[in-house]
Amino acid sequence: MSMKVLVADPRGFCAGVVRAVDVVEIALKRFSAPVYVRKEIVHNRSVVEAFRARGVVFIDNLDEVPSGSLVVFSAHGVAPEVREQARRRGLRVIDATCPLVTKVHLEAHRFLRDGYSLVLIGHKEHDEVVGTMGEAPGRIQLVESVDDVATLSVPDPARVVILTQTTLSLDESREIVAAIRRRFPQARTPPKDDICYATQNRQDAVKELLRRGVELLLVVGSKNSSNSQRLVEVARQAGCRAHLLDNAAEIDPSWFSETSVVGVTAGASAPEYLVRDVLDLLREKFGAVVEEVRVREENVHFSLPKELM
Repeated sequence: MSMKVLVADPRGFCAGVVRAVDVVEIALKRFSAPVYVRKEIVHNRSVVEAFRARGVVFIDNLDEVPSGSLVVFSAHGVAPEVREQARRRGLRVIDATCPLVTKVHLEAHRFLRDGYSLVLIGHKEHDEVVGTMGEAPGRIQLVESVDDVATLSVPDPARVVILTQTTLSLDESREIVAAIRRRFPQARTPPKDDICYATQNRQDAVKELLRRGVELLLVVGSKNSSNSQRLVEVARQAGCRAHLLDNAAEIDPSWFSETSVVGVTAGASAPEYLVRDVLDLLREKFGAVVEEVRVREENVHFSLPKELM
């Protein structure tokens, strides 16, 4: 069987990831090594390993950073207590937090000042959620599923605001928002959706590939990448086989048995060269004919942190 490969566009790096990767690149060139990065700068194994090979030191806690050293905060954001710890230890900080994550943090403070109870939809252990919850410890309730909604307790059911982790599945978040509103009919959301443009665009692109008959979807991205995991879920929920892979070496030829239409996409933290490697392998091993499917054009750019201006 001849193989047709439909490649999603948009895919791969979003503006927030481009900005975070650029921050580390510039820091490596402008400042003397080592450059410390708190957590993974973005959730992609290839990106992290490439930086580590060039002298970037990834750490989990600021205690691991010598006093006075340079530290970069990852794209996922940090809690205020982390910023305060950096100040106390005299660390030089470059903040690579995605502006869309910062938007959620600012919303949390604004609605708390206005007397609202905050409900955050997200995944408990994700770095972004840890940072957002840290903006108001004990004052934000986390909901991971529809079942969690039953445990919510608020002083005023008429003053509830729903915030969302930026990298969630649109369909999943809609279900949870609907469940919250069944309990609290007056619950509101921010004027602009918290789920980021890139997450939405990549999920919409996967849905378009499925409408065009894709039987198997390959998602290039790392296991700890929330938005990449959501792309796999979107496909599987529609009945399509889907696999998440860090690179072309993880492809199993048995996946393609009697498969004539394959889809390829990449999470928002996966570099384009990994996608090219996958396409090259499919052409070489299966004689694949590749067609790009453009769903939406992206022209979003974020300026560098003030520390690098």
